[in-house]
Amino acid sequence: MSENIIYCYSGSGHCLAMAKDIAARLGDTDIVLMRAYPEKTDATEASRVGFIFPCYGGGLPGHVEEYIKAIKIAPGAYKFAVEQFAGYMGCGLHKIDEIVGLDYWNYISNHSTCIWLMPHGLCFPPTSKEQAQQRVDRKAMEVASAVKAGIRSEKKPPKMAFFALESNAFSKLHPKRAGKFWANDSCIGCGTCARICPRGNITLKDGKPGFGKDCIGCLSCVQYCPKEAINVGKITEKRERFPNPAVKAADLTKKIIHID
Repeated sequence: MSENIIYCYSGSGHCLAMAKDIAARLGDTDIVLMRAYPEKTDATEASRVGFIFPCYGGGLPGHVEEYIKAIKIAPGAYKFAVEQFAGYMGCGLHKIDEIVGLDYWNYISNHSTCIWLMPHGLCFPPTSKEQAQQRVDRKAMEVASAVKAGIRSEKKPPKMAFFALESNAFSKLHPKRAGKFWANDSCIGCGTCARICPRGNITLKDGKPGFGKDCIGCLSCVQYCPKEAINVGKITEKRERFPNPAVKAADLTKKIIHID
């Protein structure tokens, strides 16, 4: 068992890149992916347990809330969380605090990757994606330093009850939106989309992807298609993809990533 465990949800690679950065500064860290049910839920031997995730529709992504409820953490372990969001923080940090009781929490704005809803340039405060990444890098350094020093946040994360309602409504859109996924003629049948889907929702038939209804909205298939062939409706055909350049599609298919 590693000294540190970071539970991470990432769809476009940005949260995973941050988790790797923080893990490298902490040393001896297991990053456990929460795109599907976590491979490891017993974290009782870890002295520090972290959570890194994006804001999805005002709340936690996918089934992350139920996954976190299944995680066992030792009494006295140091617990921290970092959220990335485009325009507003939402209630995700509060939700995690309710479940595990966070010692330290932080957040950072990055470009939106929910390109079926808005272009990735949406970011608060507005900045280029290169500058946004530099800001995230600085935040990762700040978080790692705080965690190593055992810093405790003075306040609890804000409740933001309105966003809990938004999150509940947003999650119900996924099965409906799943019917709008399609691949255009640029598709080469490479299978990246099927391999990267955390729900097994994409299957190849005659070299073309077919999409089911078990979608959690990670958009990894859209972001990481090497030909940008996968779209949600028509609007994404006009919008730039923005997967994290430091994270490959294969990284998101791993269950646990260990960093010494």
